[in-house]
Amino acid sequence: MKELIRSLNQRFFSFMDLGLLIFRLGIGSMFMWHGFPKITGGVEKWAELGKSMAVLGITFAPAIWGFMSGFAEFFGGLFLAIGFLYRPMCLLLVSNMLIAFSTQMLEGKGMLKAAQSLEDGFSFLGAFFVGPGKYSVDEYLGLQSSKQKGYSRF
Repeated sequence: MKELIRSLNQRFFSFMDLGLLIFRLGIGSMFMWHGFPKITGGVEKWAELGKSMAVLGITFAPAIWGFMSGFAEFFGGLFLAIGFLYRPMCLLLVSNMLIAFSTQMLEGKGMLKAAQSLEDGFSFLGAFFVGPGKYSVDEYLGLQSSKQKGYSRF
């Protein structure tokens, strides 16, 4: 059994970059979908969204905070999907999800409502450490460390 699992791991290791591409396209496009109505909603939508920052004691400029949340979701999702400025975008999305999770919990919505923000935040945090893979704009532009290329685990 151990040899079977080891053999599968070795065989599918060569598809790791394809897996990263699928992850990036899937989660990136979903964040674009979630962020689009926020980024295009205008000042009223931004102010409404930004009011949630009051839970954290931040009550000034709600429209700016709401716009930043929409920006993080839409453009963070876009850049994540294409693998451009991948690690900075992962950190931007981690911070956005941390604020979303904290706000939902402090508003008393509970873990059932807040769980998705927490799960997404952990996904982005893990993605930060893994990197975008070879099918990315960062790879094309040479923005990845040469140590990342040619890694071997087996």
